[in-house]
Amino acid sequence: MSQAVSSVPVVQNKRQWHLGATAISALIAALAVFPVLIVASTLLSPTPEVWQHLWDTLLPLLLRNTLLLLLGVGVGTLLLGAGLAWLVTAYEFPGRTLFQWLLMLPMAVPAYIMGFVFMATFDAAGPVQGTLVQWFGSAAWFPEVRSPLGAITVMALVLYPYVYMLALVGYRGISSTAFDTARVHGYSRAQFYWKVVLPISRPAIAAGVALALMEALADFATVRFFNFPTLADGVVRIWHGMMDLQAASELAGLLAIVALAALLIERSQRGRTRYHETGGKSPGLPRAQLQGRNKWLATALCAGVLGVAFVLPITQLISWAATEFEHMTPGTAQVYLELAGNSLLLASLAAAVAVLLAIVLSSGVRVSGHRFARVMATLATTGYAIPGPVLAVGILLTLTPLDHALNYATEYWFNVTVGLVLTGSVIGLIYGYVARFLAVAYQSTDAALEKVKPNLTLAARTLGAGQWRILTRIHLPLAAPGIIVAGALVFVDVMKELPITLMLRPFGYETLATWVWQMSAESVWSGAAVPALGIVLAGLLPVILLVKLLLQK
Repeated sequence: MSQAVSSVPVVQNKRQWHLGATAISALIAALAVFPVLIVASTLLSPTPEVWQHLWDTLLPLLLRNTLLLLLGVGVGTLLLGAGLAWLVTAYEFPGRTLFQWLLMLPMAVPAYIMGFVFMATFDAAGPVQGTLVQWFGSAAWFPEVRSPLGAITVMALVLYPYVYMLALVGYRGISSTAFDTARVHGYSRAQFYWKVVLPISRPAIAAGVALALMEALADFATVRFFNFPTLADGVVRIWHGMMDLQAASELAGLLAIVALAALLIERSQRGRTRYHETGGKSPGLPRAQLQGRNKWLATALCAGVLGVAFVLPITQLISWAATEFEHMTPGTAQVYLELAGNSLLLASLAAAVAVLLAIVLSSGVRVSGHRFARVMATLATTGYAIPGPVLAVGILLTLTPLDHALNYATEYWFNVTVGLVLTGSVIGLIYGYVARFLAVAYQSTDAALEKVKPNLTLAARTLGAGQWRILTRIHLPLAAPGIIVAGALVFVDVMKELPITLMLRPFGYETLATWVWQMSAESVWSGAAVPALGIVLAGLLPVILLVKLLLQK
C-alpha cells in the first residue's frame, strides 16, 4: 500500500513533465511558424489593386525568371553533382582520392560572393575580356556575363555540392554484389548506372536538387548582380525601394507557397532515401581504372570545376584584399573590426538561442513520447526552407503591432514611449535568424541526443533521478560534442545570411555580409574582399565537419 501511495507523486511528476514538454514544443513551433503563416495568409485576402499593379509591372517577369532560374539550377546541379560523384566513385584516375573531398569546398562560398567575383572577373571591364582584347583585338564573341546564363552558372557552381554530397553517400552504398550480378546479365558500366545505381540513388539525388533549389529560390543578391530579377529580389526591391509593405507581403506570400512546395518535395524524397543497399558486408563498388587520355580528362574535369568554383574566387579575393591592406588606414581597420564584432555578436546570440531551443525541442520529443511533440518539432524546423525575404517580411508583420502595443502601454501607464524595441533593435534580427536556422541546430542536437544509450536513462530513473537531473547530468554532457557542432553550424549560417540581416537590421547597423553587399553593389571590389574572405573562411567550418563525417562513414 505504501509503495502504491509513494509512486503517485512520481507518476504525477512524470505526467507534468510530459505536458510541459509538449506545451513548450507547441509554443516554439508557433513562434517559428507564425511569421510564415501571416505572410501566406495575405493570399487569402489579396488586394486587387496591388496584384493588378504587380501584374502590369513586375510579376510576369519575376515569375518567368524564377522558373528559368529553378530549371537552370536544377539541371546544372544535377549534372555537376551527380556526374562528379559518379566519376570519383566508379573510376580511378590521378587525384581521385583528393578530388572526392575537395569538390565539396565550393559549398563554403556564398552565392552572392561568387556572383560579384565572377562578374568582376568575366565582365567586359574585367581581366579576362581585357586579356582577350589584347590577344585578339576584340572580345565581342564572349558571352554576355550579366545575363540569365551568368546567374544560373554561378548558382550551379556553388550549389552543386548539395547534390554531390548526397549522391556520393548514395553511390557508396552500392555493393560489389549488385555490380557482379549486373555484369552476369551483360550490363556495361553505363547500363549498370542507369538501370541499377540511379533508381537506388534517385531519392538522395532528388533531395539534394531540392535543397539546391530552395537556396536558389531564397537568393536575391546574386540575381541582382546579373540583372535577372526573381521573386525573392522582387520582395526586397518592393520593400526596400518602394517601402510598400503590403505589396511586399503579398508577393512574399506567393514566394512562400513556392518554397513550401520545394520543401514538400525534399521531405518526401528524403523519407524514401536509403543510404544502404542489401548487399551484406560485401565491399563497395569496384572502380574501373581509366586509361590513356581518359584518365587525364577526368582529372582535368574535376580540376576545372574546382578551379572555377573555389580556387578562382579565393585567389581573386586574396588579391583584392592584399590591395586593400596596402592602402588601409586606421579608420578603415576600425570599420572592419566593428563589422566583425557586429557579425560575431549576432552569430553568437543566434547560435545560443537556437541551440537552447533545439535542446528543448529534442528533449521534449523524448520526454513526452507523443507524436504531437514530434509534429511540433517538425513544424518548428520548417523555417530553413523559407526564403530569407519571406521570413523578414513575416517578422515585420508580426513584431510591428507588438511594438505599437508596447508603446501604447508604456505611454498609458508611464507617460513615456520606448520606441521600436522589437523591430528597431537586434531582437528582430535574432528572431529571424533563429526561425530560419533552428532546423540546423535541431538536426545536429537531436542526432547527438539520439546516441545517448537508453539504459543510462533507465538506470538514472531507477536511482530516483528526475527528468531535469537526467538532462543536465547525463544527456547534455554526453551529447556536448554534437551540440557544439550545432552551435557552430548556426554561427556560420548567420555570418553568411544576407536578406534577413539587410531587411531587419537596426538603422546604421552593418555586418560583414551587408558590407560585402554594399561594396560589391558599388563595384568597390577591394572594399568587399576583406569581409568576404572572413565569411568564406567561416564557411569552411561546416564543410570540414561534413568531410569528416563522410570519412567516418
